[in-house]
Amino acid sequence: MFFHLCIVLSSLLIASFASLASSSPSTSLSFYEVLRSHGLPMGLLPKGVTDFVIDDSGRFEVYLDQACNAKFESELHYDRNVSGNLSYGEIGGMSGISAQELFLWFPVKGIRVDVPSSGLIYFDVGVVYKQFSLSLFETPPDCKAVRGDERPQEGSDYMNLSGELRYLFDQEDLVRDIL
Repeated sequence: MFFHLCIVLSSLLIASFASLASSSPSTSLSFYEVLRSHGLPMGLLPKGVTDFVIDDSGRFEVYLDQACNAKFESELHYDRNVSGNLSYGEIGGMSGISAQELFLWFPVKGIRVDVPSSGLIYFDVGVVYKQFSLSLFETPPDCKAVRGDERPQEGSDYMNLSGELRYLFDQEDLVRDIL
């Protein structure tokens, strides 16, 4: 009886090791493939994704090997951790990506693909939607490593300049309306 129990247990143990060995890493998707399966281009995130987690609701967190900048039509900064809510054709509630316009950095709050045949993708930077050609994001870009002090942090005087500029423009409009 004891002998049969040992044989059954060893058979189960061998079967479980065989099933673990047969499951290869290729059966799990990379985050780039997850993006593509949700109607988004693979190049939204740079090369260097080391790991990611995504839950059933689409909330994700991606881990990069380093903070870095990538150049498209304008420069994008990627923190080491990027997160958001993934749904088909768009990402909302983003954090960890900033876009540079002129000398100002704006946090990217969301990304959405227009009708795919239009070839356009939009980045929500809070003030406006920044439009890019979808073809710019076909493949993950190379990313230049940056030190933490190479990009202004949100809340710094430099970042607040965008609010001051909006205030000045609003004041000019007010003066024009009065005159």
